[in-house]
Amino acid sequence: MPKIDDLECGAYTVPTEQPESDGTLQWDSTTCVVVTLRCGGTTGLGYTYAPAAAASVVRDTLREVVVGADPMSTAETWAAMVHSIRNQGRPGVVSSAISAVDIALWDLKARLLDVSLADLLGRLREHVPIYGSGGFTSFDDGRRTWHARRP
Repeated sequence: MPKIDDLECGAYTVPTEQPESDGTLQWDSTTCVVVTLRCGGTTGLGYTYAPAAAASVVRDTLREVVVGADPMSTAETWAAMVHSIRNQGRPGVVSSAISAVDIALWDLKARLLDVSLADLLGRLREHVPIYGSGGFTSFDDGRRTWHARRP
């Protein structure tokens, strides 16, 4: 099995059309950290909502652990990432950085095996109920762009 060839990471801050809130905080932009892994001609994608500092953790610390790793050894690579950040502290921004890479690792593995991520992780149920709570409380019913519907 080929090894992971490359890791790219970027942080993208997207302004909101108007201030948004969730009942406890208001914001006017959202930052998303995006990680792309490559193995041969296959790409895995992961992301997290986090400050741009998480992208620095990915590039400055996690990249050297992930590039060259076996794309089938997701648990081993995750443990190596956790070990590599020992002196940076694990909660917060650093955990967000690890999560973006971890999602990219699982996506890459599923694509290399040509299976859906749900099949790779294992399905427990055919259907799951949807639950939504909080978020975007500054939007009135007319501004909400989607509504969950039961089949």
